[in-house]
Amino acid sequence: MAALRIGAAATIIRPVNCTMIGIAVVIGYFVSKPAGLSPASLVLGFITGFAICGFSMVMNDYYDIEVDKVNQPTRPLPSGAMSPKEAIGVALVLLAVGVAASAFLVNIVASVVAVVYASLAWLYDYRAKKYGVWGNLIVASSLAIPFIYGGVISGGSVVDSLLLFMALTSFLSGVGREVIKAMADVPGDEKRGIRSYAKVHGLQGAATLGAAFFIGSVVTSLLPQVLLNVNLFYRLGVIVPDVIFVYLAYRISSKADVRSALSVKRTALLGMLVGLIVFTGGAF
Repeated sequence: MAALRIGAAATIIRPVNCTMIGIAVVIGYFVSKPAGLSPASLVLGFITGFAICGFSMVMNDYYDIEVDKVNQPTRPLPSGAMSPKEAIGVALVLLAVGVAASAFLVNIVASVVAVVYASLAWLYDYRAKKYGVWGNLIVASSLAIPFIYGGVISGGSVVDSLLLFMALTSFLSGVGREVIKAMADVPGDEKRGIRSYAKVHGLQGAATLGAAFFIGSVVTSLLPQVLLNVNLFYRLGVIVPDVIFVYLAYRISSKADVRSALSVKRTALLGMLVGLIVFTGGAF
């Protein structure tokens, strides 16, 4: 039984997602071009990102039990592998770990950013998810804030580096992915009264909006070519994720159905990953 509970806890926090958030903090640290390297800050920053993301993932499942009974019945809570009370306990432990790790950095700005990140994550899970694009904007901020957090704890430049462009590009592509992702969740969303853009404006409307955000992310990824002195790796490498997102925008706009939405949702993650590599390489 204990092994079952541990397995359920590992599943509910979505460790792959949380690891990506932790890595985003580390990437933000280096992209901001710090004057020196602090291994302790890197470790604490990673823990903060991972733990607060885990807190958000657990709370998302907690508030979405009824939705997941329709959309994802094998998840720990709807399947009975974990009780709601146990989920709250796991969430609070993760939140405490994340905030404590940030506090150990002895950086008031970093602590504020961490608390804001956790608060937005909870707000999205508890209420904002019901409000369509507004909820998408909040959840997509969780893709941008870790980069900013990494820049803050590094002591490097947050303003005149690739960091802000990376955060903005991640934010826009994240909003697009969330809008398109919701196209496949309409039946379950009705259980909780979630007014996603797809539910209110139809699949084609959601596809058009999601595609527009994808194109917006392509534009922001190209701005450093004009506004900053970026290296050759960035100038050539950025073509790859941009081609991916232009293709995804075209695909979902031309065929706005659930099957395409699921495929675009998955492929968008690949585009984001390649984009991270390009932005990171462009900082050196």
